[in-house]
Amino acid sequence: MSPLASNRIPMQGKIVKGISGFYYVHVAGTGIYECKAKGIFRNQKIKPLVGDDVEIVVLDEQKKIGNVESILTRKNALIRPAVANIDMALVIFAAAKPDPNFNLLDRFLCMMEYQHVPVTICFNKCDLVTEEEQNRLRAIYEPAGYPMLFTSAKNDVHVDRLRELLADKTTAVAGPSGVGKSSLVNRLQNDVQMETGSISDKIGRGKHTTRHSQIIPIAEKTYIMDTPGLSSMDVPGMEKEDLWRCYPEFVEHEPKCRFIGCSHIGEPDCGVKEAVEDGSISKVRYDNYVLLYEEMKNMRKY
Repeated sequence: MSPLASNRIPMQGKIVKGISGFYYVHVAGTGIYECKAKGIFRNQKIKPLVGDDVEIVVLDEQKKIGNVESILTRKNALIRPAVANIDMALVIFAAAKPDPNFNLLDRFLCMMEYQHVPVTICFNKCDLVTEEEQNRLRAIYEPAGYPMLFTSAKNDVHVDRLRELLADKTTAVAGPSGVGKSSLVNRLQNDVQMETGSISDKIGRGKHTTRHSQIIPIAEKTYIMDTPGLSSMDVPGMEKEDLWRCYPEFVEHEPKCRFIGCSHIGEPDCGVKEAVEDGSISKVRYDNYVLLYEEMKNMRKY
């Protein structure tokens, strides 16, 4: 045992990143420890995940090196992205420049619905659109029951409200490039950037770090998790027949369908299609449903 080691009393922390068998554990008030997982996890076929609450034993305090001794009970574990203990998901798109890609947004919403994770939709760059354009976006997603927030990282609009929404939660954040996601995250961090700087120093090596999910502490007990690569609909176990249930606004109209097992595409007397016609369901959402359904149908053929 290193003379610099602690007295081996376990400390509790959260895995903020995992690369090549190393797990970086954030211990509040102490810092980031580079840890290896004990062989017992391999024997039990348990893999530590980003987001796991763990107990570690410090081997060298000066170099911040330790071992993961145990994984505490998980609240949940997602398959895609492979993360644990998520309280909610925040999907960030720009209200303009670039215009929102509704198909990509709906893919993300469906993946989270299938995995039972509540989602809040954030449209950044709200200073670039009129109130009328904001209302057009609300009309698409409010019937589905999603909380929506319009922010401007540039002008600090509703950033405080977003901070309140995230407080005391671990939130998965996703969104395409160019929407101001990094600017918004930097606004949220404030004084905590010093601590996250130490994360970057420890785990920022290597070209491919952005492919991995990583957690950023933004306040005490408040974490955001950057989750890259969420454009594919390939969630293990998810079939095209499950897709309509991932559209919350479809569920109340489905009992009006004439046929059991209605796909809500080609069948007559479909309650969902009638709701689209009378404006209860957004046509943008329905058209994306049809595209995703066809994509999943073709994917299963090959």
